[in-house]
Amino acid sequence: SLRRRRRPSPSQDPDPVSGFLSWCGRVGLELSPKVVVSKQGTVAGYGMVARESVQPGELLFAVPRAALLSPHTCSIGDLLERERSALQSQSGWVPLLLALLHELQAPASPWSPYFALWPELGRLEHPMFCPRVRSLELYHQLVALVMAYSFQEPLEEEEEEKDPNSPLMVPGADILNHLANHNANLEYSADYLRMVATQFIPKGHEIFNTYGQMANWQLIHMYGEEGRLMGLGVRELLTEEELTTTLKVLCMPAEEFRAFQNQDEWGQNKKEEDNLTITSIPKLKASWRRLLRDSVLLTLQTYATDLKTEQDILSNKEAYAKLSWREQQALQVRYGQKMILHQLLALTS
Repeated sequence: SLRRRRRPSPSQDPDPVSGFLSWCGRVGLELSPKVVVSKQGTVAGYGMVARESVQPGELLFAVPRAALLSPHTCSIGDLLERERSALQSQSGWVPLLLALLHELQAPASPWSPYFALWPELGRLEHPMFCPRVRSLELYHQLVALVMAYSFQEPLEEEEEEKDPNSPLMVPGADILNHLANHNANLEYSADYLRMVATQFIPKGHEIFNTYGQMANWQLIHMYGEEGRLMGLGVRELLTEEELTTTLKVLCMPAEEFRAFQNQDEWGQNKKEEDNLTITSIPKLKASWRRLLRDSVLLTLQTYATDLKTEQDILSNKEAYAKLSWREQQALQVRYGQKMILHQLLALTS
């Protein structure tokens, strides 16, 4: 997935990939000989690259369920199950977070070679965790890690109602970086989770999973500038359907709005203009473009600095180096957001 990739600390194994691959062999995590875990040829740190061309439908790797790190497989699984009612939360993450806290500090955790590929926890400074005042430091860092690396197994609606599933860590799958137009997909079965190629992957090309159709601002906020660079890009979906509906409703005459309001399904009679993409923005109704442009201008006014200020700092290596890690991340986020807003201004002119 697109996440700030793993940087081994000086105290770690100088060759964590070798240790991880040996661990894969011990736990039955089978990697295709056509793929390699590498920092070479990837968009951000560790990733997976095709060493030979891969055909659609080919198995890239298979992860046995026993190798997954979850509240059920960790060494305190019985305790977490007994205290299940006390650990309920809206996110459903608490049991996994406690499992990670325990295993990270356990001297002989079976997942230690897997942890060696993780980023230094002190470097998990995703933009959404930039506030300076923090408590439960390690717990918060693990929240960022779970948000960035975990997977949620899809369940049938009846199963979900009976037993909502918590996220889990999937060794191997979390090495893959994110791309909206991804070339691999994780499939779930009773015994294994399988990463399968969804399209032809030429030799030397990186293998990508996806988070789904996330907007650029979400990628920036959660994963920093790498999120913007590896996100949807200017040719992909810009926003969700809500923005189109908002523009439509706010620009409606009162009589048309009343009729629209009485529709059983607001999504009925969907028009081509409702598919809001970068290329369709200049073709929108003039009233829609004006509203969108005014919204962008108001948003830009909420920043304390303008785009040129961010560009000047980013182009000045000496000034940029004086910033703390968090200040650099905040700068990258502001710059990425403003770039998107200025693109919108150009399209709505």
